[in-house]
Amino acid sequence: MIDLYYWPTPNGCKVTILLHELDIPYRLISLNIGRGDQFKPEFAKISPNRRMPAIVDLEPADRGAPISVFESGAILIYLAEKYQRFLPTSPRDRYAVLQWVMWQMGGLGPMCGQAHHFRQYVSTPIPYASERYTNEVNRLYGVLDARLADCEFVAGEYSIADMACWPWIKPYKGQGQNLDDFAHLKRWFLEMNKRPKVRKGWNVGREWLNGGPVVTEESKAVLFGQTAAKGQAVEG
Repeated sequence: MIDLYYWPTPNGCKVTILLHELDIPYRLISLNIGRGDQFKPEFAKISPNRRMPAIVDLEPADRGAPISVFESGAILIYLAEKYQRFLPTSPRDRYAVLQWVMWQMGGLGPMCGQAHHFRQYVSTPIPYASERYTNEVNRLYGVLDARLADCEFVAGEYSIADMACWPWIKPYKGQGQNLDDFAHLKRWFLEMNKRPKVRKGWNVGREWLNGGPVVTEESKAVLFGQTAAKGQAVEG
């Protein structure tokens, strides 16, 4: 059994998509990031960075003590390796997948997140920041579009690379992007959108939002106002 600490964000949805594709049981534990659940001391023992998603594998392959894993990319790799699906074993194919997972973790996700932040969440618009991150997201979309001109999926065969990237493309409008500008990316995006288990993974916990935005005025101080001192204060 897998315990999943989760809130319906793109990073969280990467993991639920994989869990549904693997068709394995898991226990969903709501971690309301707008309320600050991620800063509770007990969660810091599982995710030292105090960010979700995180998992606890109660039945690891070595039959030892439960294993906790934080960081969505690490979780994808851990689960794919454990269940021997969606991550090839041959070095050439394996690193084709891993490099695109790292690309998403280091580039696509953070840049899309910053574009969302400066386009939607700031009280006073900052044109330079909005343009900077919107343009960088556009560049990254172009990288992915060029890759998908030669491949059906991001790393050739369907893999955790697709599951890592797709949830960050899903809210493309909020990032100021138009999929019609990226024909190959749009083809892949729509194919992914048709996969029943991808849709199920995306919809997990969506009802918790009550039809509203992930970030509200009330939650901004919690999400964007943390410092090292404040994080330690939560534990006190």
